[in-house]
Amino acid sequence: MFSAPIPGQSLTSEPKNSTWENPPQIPDPEEALLWHLGRFDNPKKVEAVVGLLSLGLDLVTMTEGLLRTAVADGRHSVDVSLIIAPVIHEYLKGIADTSGVDYEEGLDSDEEEMSLSTVQFGMRKKEIGQILKDVKAEEKIDLSTLDEPNDDMENKEPMTDVAKEEPQEEKPMGLMSRGNM
Repeated sequence: MFSAPIPGQSLTSEPKNSTWENPPQIPDPEEALLWHLGRFDNPKKVEAVVGLLSLGLDLVTMTEGLLRTAVADGRHSVDVSLIIAPVIHEYLKGIADTSGVDYEEGLDSDEEEMSLSTVQFGMRKKEIGQILKDVKAEEKIDLSTLDEPNDDMENKEPMTDVAKEEPQEEKPMGLMSRGNM
């Protein structure tokens, strides 16, 4: 209960203590991109990417996670992340295509599809945690325990208790929207 910071507490700490308060280690977008791509030279990292994509994590979420972690670690700035994000996304897409894994890109999904994939992702959270633990411990990653996601979940209609209504035409409001008198 009392572990939460009090208002203004951040103003009492020493400035430049956090990594994101300091200048980034890699200010150039090209260098930052090469740093990210160099991390995928490790086969265990590529295997982890394929494993997470096979569990239902979409490419956009994975790309954002990689870039946010680099910003939080002080590697590069948010601006550099925005510049290199499309290239990282396409690189991860190439890894997924090469490995032959079915994946979600995460760009044009409806809310219903998104909620369904979120449920499936939540159900497999334990398996994902084990893969991440293996990556951190640099052990051999065992993807043989993964089975195909339930097709039953994909074929079911999402449960909604609100009837779908057709959109009603909004009437213009304001001074200039008055009709003829």
